[in-house]
Amino acid sequence: MYTAASFAAGLVFGFGLIVAGMANPAKVLAFLDLSGNWDPSLALVMAGAIVVGAGAFALMRGKRRSLLGAPLLLPTARDIDRRLVIGSLVFGIGWGLAGICPGPALVLAGTGIAKGWIFLAAMLAGNAIFEVAESAGRRARKT
Repeated sequence: MYTAASFAAGLVFGFGLIVAGMANPAKVLAFLDLSGNWDPSLALVMAGAIVVGAGAFALMRGKRRSLLGAPLLLPTARDIDRRLVIGSLVFGIGWGLAGICPGPALVLAGTGIAKGWIFLAAMLAGNAIFEVAESAGRRARKT
């Protein structure tokens, strides 16, 4: 049941990204280009996502299990620290340079578009660099 629900959610998410234009790097870059030929249509997509997400969080508030019975693992951190700010900046810079973020990159790669594969490779490399740096930092703090 979980696999079928995961597949259905991923399929709906992927189709939503395609229909909304989020898998089109040119459209995303036009949205981010405030001084040029700005395309505000993705703001409506983001607003819709916030409304749906807020509704889902409100529905699940106080619950310990998902609708399918799995443990509900919600983030508990509330602090805005250096790691969060730096990670957000790196994510935003990458999004602004490529016009792609992780979800649309999977859609692009799944459709065989090279830019999606290149973005995914760069994202995985960035994750690996982060893990190595985190591990080195943990070792340094222990000594």
